[in-house]
Amino acid sequence: LSSGVTAIAAGSSQTCALIDTGGVKCWGNNKAGQLGDGTGTERLTPVDVSGLTGAIGGIVAGAGHTCSLIGTGIKFKCWGSNHFGQLGDGTTTNRLTPVDVLGLSGAVIAFAAGNNHTCALTGTGITKCWGSNDVGQLGDGTTTDRAAPVDVLGSSGVYTAIVAGAGHTCALSAAGEVKCWGNNQAGQLGDGTTTDSTKPVVVIGLSSEVTAIAAGGDHTCALVGKGKVMCWGRNQTGQLGDGS
Repeated sequence: LSSGVTAIAAGSSQTCALIDTGGVKCWGNNKAGQLGDGTGTERLTPVDVSGLTGAIGGIVAGAGHTCSLIGTGIKFKCWGSNHFGQLGDGTTTNRLTPVDVLGLSGAVIAFAAGNNHTCALTGTGITKCWGSNDVGQLGDGTTTDRAAPVDVLGSSGVYTAIVAGAGHTCALSAAGEVKCWGNNQAGQLGDGTTTDSTKPVVVIGLSSEVTAIAAGGDHTCALVGKGKVMCWGRNQTGQLGDGS
């Protein structure tokens, strides 16, 4: 890939790039089909993802699955590992090539992939998630895995950006407020507790309006005000950057 890359995504063991001429190329581990080339063969150099036509609006990668937005967001496709339903096609069957995510009404405007779950913000103002839900990372008030998208509780018309960690999800509202849900063992939900939550909770202690968010495996960070960064969650290797 010497030129022409407009976006890139890295999963646990695969990497994918969006090419300006259209299409997606992936490389790395392919045991579950996460490279999307129709095989389960590991690739040391980039290969084309099969069956993606038209303009590509972005890509995200999870532990063993990958997803891409097609065109103006009317189609959202995923491929690879599907043991928990993280591809959103209504099954738990791994897919070697892209399949359509079911049940998304309106264009997708933002999306994120965790280890084994996926979420999307739709143009109709609803946030939906699917896949693994053992610690509430889908935000639907349950811990039931979902093979097709379900609504995040209380999300109607609220969020403008979404990110996903290993087992938690966070979203940013137009007003600069952050809410998180799912695994909270290390405090990555930022609500002052270490209690998992199956529905969104407000991150506390952010000093001013948040303009961007990011999630690692078990920690979360926010860009606050005029260039300040604040982080919370697991810090055993110093990932919060507070000197501890």
